[in-house]
Amino acid sequence: MATDTDRAGSLTPATLRRRLADGDPVTILDVRDRTEIERWRIEAPSITYHHVPYVKFVAAGVTGDVADLLPADVQEPVVAVCPRGEASAEVADQLVAAGVDAENLAGGMEAWARLYDRIEIAADADATVYQYRRPASGCLGYAVVADGEMAVIDPLRAFADRYVDDAAELGATLTDAVDTHVHADHVSGVRALAARGATPVLPARAVERGVADGADFRTVRDGDELAVGDATLRTVALPGHTTGMTGFAVGDTLLTGDSLFLDGVARPDLEEDADPEAQARDLYTTLTERLREFSDDTLIAPGHTDAGVEEGTAVARLGDLRDRLSVFGMDDEAFVEHVTHVGAEPANADRIVAINLGNESVDDDEAFELELGPNNCAAGG
Repeated sequence: MATDTDRAGSLTPATLRRRLADGDPVTILDVRDRTEIERWRIEAPSITYHHVPYVKFVAAGVTGDVADLLPADVQEPVVAVCPRGEASAEVADQLVAAGVDAENLAGGMEAWARLYDRIEIAADADATVYQYRRPASGCLGYAVVADGEMAVIDPLRAFADRYVDDAAELGATLTDAVDTHVHADHVSGVRALAARGATPVLPARAVERGVADGADFRTVRDGDELAVGDATLRTVALPGHTTGMTGFAVGDTLLTGDSLFLDGVARPDLEEDADPEAQARDLYTTLTERLREFSDDTLIAPGHTDAGVEEGTAVARLGDLRDRLSVFGMDDEAFVEHVTHVGAEPANADRIVAINLGNESVDDDEAFELELGPNNCAAGG
C-alpha cells in the first residue's frame, strides 16, 4: 500500500504558469494520447517535453520498471499532465514511489484552459480598460468600465460568470456584451451574457452574414457610438479577416479585434462564401487607409496573442507596429500573397462559426471542448 511519502504533490495551473513566466526550467511529462498532444499542449521556452502514454505506466506498474520510462538524465521535478489530472496523478504517484521527484498538474489540461487573467491596460478621466488573457489559447478580451457600468468586448462563453463577478468586484453593472465579429476559434459569450441581463451587440455586417437571431442584437456600423457610463466606444470598421470585423476606440486605445495583432495581421480565409484574395485586399486597405486616422501613440489592444505564459499586458503602440511589422512595408500584391498562404484553421472552426451564428446549439461542456487549442487566426507579420 502506498504511503503519504509515496504520493506526489499537486501543482496548480497558476503556479505552473508563474514558474514558466519566470523562465524556470520545467520538465513536462504528458501522458495523453499523441493525437491530443498534436492538437495542443503547454508551450514555453523553459519546458523540456516528454511524452509517455498513460497505458505504458499502467503496464510498467505491473513489472516495476516505472522510472525506466523516463530518460536517465531527466531533470526533476517532473510535472505529469493529462486531460483532467486523474491519470497523471496516478503516474506522478508511481514516479514518486520509484524515487523520482514528481508533481501532478491539478485539473490537467482542462484546468490549464480555465486560466484567465484580467489586467488594467489604460485609464483616463472617462474610463478604465482591462484586458482579459487566456494563456492556453492566446484569446484576448476586454472590459471597459466607467461610472458604474461595464461593457465586455469579445467575451468567451466559458467565462460568462467571471465577467459578472468582475463587474461586481469593480463596482459596476454589466450593461453590454460586444463581439467584434463572428469568431471562428472560440464560442462567443455574448448570448450567455445577454441571458444574464447585458445588451448583446454585434456589427451590422456580422449579422448580415446570417446570424439566426440577429433581431435580438443591437447592431452597430462604422462611426456609431456605444455609451458606457460617461465614456464612449466608437465603432471603427476594420474588415479583411471577415467582412464584419469591427474595432472599438475608447480614449487613446483601439481594440482591433482580429485585424491587427502584435506580431502580424489576421488571416482572410475564415469566412464562408468569401473570396480570401478580396478579403486580403480589404485588410490591406484597413491597414493603409482605415488606420491612417490613428496616431502612432494609439494603444493597440488586439483580439489574440500567441498562446503562452508571459505575464503582463499584450498591447503595443501603433507607431511601434508600423515600424516593426513587415506587412506595413508591402505593396498590395505582396501583401495579398503573404496573408493568403496560411496554415491550419482553428480547431472545429466550421462548428464554432455555426454556433456563433446561432445555427447550432451545444451545451457548455461541449462548447468548452470545441475551442481547446491554439486560435490560429493570424497570418504572420
